[in-house]
Amino acid sequence: MARMATCVFLLFGRLVWASDSLPPLAQVAGSPQQGERIFVEREAGHCVLCHQVQGLDAPFQGNLGPDLTGVGSRLSAAQIRLRVVDASRLNPDTIMPPYYRSAGLEQVATDYRGQTVLSAEQIEHLVAWLATLEQSGG
Repeated sequence: MARMATCVFLLFGRLVWASDSLPPLAQVAGSPQQGERIFVEREAGHCVLCHQVQGLDAPFQGNLGPDLTGVGSRLSAAQIRLRVVDASRLNPDTIMPPYYRSAGLEQVATDYRGQTVLSAEQIEHLVAWLATLEQSGG
């Protein structure tokens, strides 16, 4: 599978993506084990609320978002990262929340204004785990 080059630049104080991917947010090696926990835990990303992964030991997996089984075979880590950080950069009509954007959001509780849902390190752990999800036989 061909991988697109990433080009991120600052334009009027905003990050702009010139492709469908994003480089690492933190100087930390993502831990797939921590990423899986973030995917499942309600106090963290709780991605399992909307997504499912075949073989994942988590009850009540959602079907609102796409099935992420094999996502590591379809997307690079940089492509997965952009979708977790802010999927609206690719699809302005998405219902997926931006997990690493704090500006331009509506209906945010006062205690959470100006904060991201996940930290840069948590994003890297989540991306590390999602990137390990490959289609069997492929």
